[in-house]
Amino acid sequence: MTDLTCPGGSIAVFDPTLTDYDFGPTHPMAPVRVDLTMLLAEELGVTGRGGLGLVPAPHASDDQIASVHTAGLIKAVMDAGRDPRRADYSYGLGSDDNPVFEGMHGAAAHVVGATLEAVRRVWTGQALHAANVAGGLHHAMPGRASGFCVYNDIAVGIQWLLDQGAEKVAYVDIDVHHGDGVERIFWDDPRVLTISLHETGQMLFPGTGFPQDLGGPDALGSAVNVALPPGTADAGWLRAFHAVVPELVREFDPDILVTQHGCDTHLEDPLAHLMMTVDGQRAAYLALHDLAHEVCGGKWVATGGGGYAIVDVVPRAWTHLLAIVAGRPLDPKTATPEGWRDHVRTLLGRTAPFRLTDGRTPAYRDWSGGYDPDTWLDRAIHATREAAFPLHGLDPSPY
Repeated sequence: MTDLTCPGGSIAVFDPTLTDYDFGPTHPMAPVRVDLTMLLAEELGVTGRGGLGLVPAPHASDDQIASVHTAGLIKAVMDAGRDPRRADYSYGLGSDDNPVFEGMHGAAAHVVGATLEAVRRVWTGQALHAANVAGGLHHAMPGRASGFCVYNDIAVGIQWLLDQGAEKVAYVDIDVHHGDGVERIFWDDPRVLTISLHETGQMLFPGTGFPQDLGGPDALGSAVNVALPPGTADAGWLRAFHAVVPELVREFDPDILVTQHGCDTHLEDPLAHLMMTVDGQRAAYLALHDLAHEVCGGKWVATGGGGYAIVDVVPRAWTHLLAIVAGRPLDPKTATPEGWRDHVRTLLGRTAPFRLTDGRTPAYRDWSGGYDPDTWLDRAIHATREAAFPLHGLDPSPY
């Protein structure tokens, strides 16, 4: 694959074999969603010559994976990938969420390697922004696979940054599910600020991520959680994001921003209950891009994550993300190419969306105007601000 990068430019780390991370034909996290994203991005000129530079993804070494994962988990993954009969449920392997497959260790190590390459390129100044849409496996715990995630590529990337001398790393997770694995791995590390906006754990896997979950005794305030009510749509989600994320990230003043962009917040996603549109998701990506430029000189690593409406949502959402990473956002009214729609029809027998928009114009009420304690959304936002802001020396009051 041709390396199209230039110093200070932006890149995406991708090669087709990243889709070997495949739990089988009936599993919700179908790797075709990544293929369809990269094809749509290519046909729209987001990637390729004159667009976002593409670089191949290496495999992470066992030592790199072991920077956050136990030797027991790594061995269990290797063993199960050689012989599925050896799947060890005590490590989260062999469940409906995490079925085992041949070559699982190599496939998971490849995803980790892709995120490590994205992180390395940004940290060394070879790229300003970098993306790995095949990554974002935020549920994996140090000693256990969880929630479709075998190894935690994000945590390995953040640990690499710390080992290279990064003093502060901010991580913002906008998947519909709580970013529990990344939070847990850095729970007691004050160098890493983790912020997760997600549907409340009262309603959704993994059942965690509440305002009072604030980090360990040596890092109180390093974990921040916004537990959103089911049914939250663009206006409410963006209200919550802007009421919490920018102030905290500015105060933390990180060296680099790492973000996870699960697009399962969409109203058509089959596994959750938020009501965002592609247009609202695009607005979130733009806000994170701008925040990276404001607080850390533009150093930004973006990953994919969840997203199970594999035709109608994921390719459009992540093509917007890649375009923003490239510094050339796409007009939401842009038509999807006929060739891409034909490919979807031939491959899956489905009719693909005709435009990159859901026809919405994202708008929200700013928190500075005050909050309504009679609404679940505003109570959720207020609870997060009340719990987390004083630990950063910030005033939780909206006024």
